[in-house]
Amino acid sequence: MKKVLVTGCAGFIGSHLVDALLEKGELVTGIDCFTDYYSRKLKERNIAGAKKHSNFKFIEGNLLSTDLKKLVSEVDVVYHLAAQPGVRYSWEQFDVYVDNNIRATQKLLEACKEKKPQFVFASSSSVYGNAPLPITENLGTVPVSPYGMTKMACERLLKIYADEFKIPTVVLRYFTVYGPRQRPDMAIYKFFNSLIEGNEIEVYGDGKQTRDMTYVADIVNATMLAGEFTTDYQSFNIASGARTSVNDIIKIIENLTGKKAKVSYKPAAKGDVKDTWADIGKARAYMNYDPETKIEEGLGKYLEWHLKHK
Repeated sequence: MKKVLVTGCAGFIGSHLVDALLEKGELVTGIDCFTDYYSRKLKERNIAGAKKHSNFKFIEGNLLSTDLKKLVSEVDVVYHLAAQPGVRYSWEQFDVYVDNNIRATQKLLEACKEKKPQFVFASSSSVYGNAPLPITENLGTVPVSPYGMTKMACERLLKIYADEFKIPTVVLRYFTVYGPRQRPDMAIYKFFNSLIEGNEIEVYGDGKQTRDMTYVADIVNATMLAGEFTTDYQSFNIASGARTSVNDIIKIIENLTGKKAKVSYKPAAKGDVKDTWADIGKARAYMNYDPETKIEEGLGKYLEWHLKHK
């Protein structure tokens, strides 16, 4: 039984990670500050089950103002998922992204210098920008959005602290995560919601752009594997290893719902990359990561959840 800390524990991925860690029998401390990026009510619902578990301790607090050294002194693994999400909003509120992504990560790393817990960081495919496909970890990181830049800066900080203070660190570059508890600003949520309610689906770009869609259970599995992986510092692509166009995603959703979509195409958004498709060979080889959920199955599971919790 390990003692672990999960930052961003009430979020989309963080809450699923907490549930999986508790199921495994770990002692979990979770911290979340309920930023106003989306409804607090939704985040509270995400962790309602975990709060009833005797092995879960919840702390409401901001990483920038919490005594992190005390928290970290009691744990074996830190899963750092807290962050300000969203590519498009990062153009408008950059100071918030600097605070919640870069400064918060640096403060957490400072707290880890003495105890040196295993440190697992949730990064993003956004660090790559418009990279050649399939994307491998040894490609340069050339983000094309302020959000991606903050994630790249966090990775640089992690490498510095791993080298200087011997904090064992695993960086996970998540590719387009979807599934139950999805944030309401995310494409899959919006697509299903619009189709079910008979509204237009808005697509930024021509819909031919592709994404490596990764089901949240596969993301959580990889994150837990990283918590067990012994290393000085490594980074991994965490994805399905397949890509699907936005237009094809809409077709799958049409088939699942039995409804015909009305699609409105808008100009491509600033900072959105054209295509993502990960080479996941390194994660397979080093951590035995094996994504199980195909896009049709994952979207079907999401629809069940969406109809039940909307």
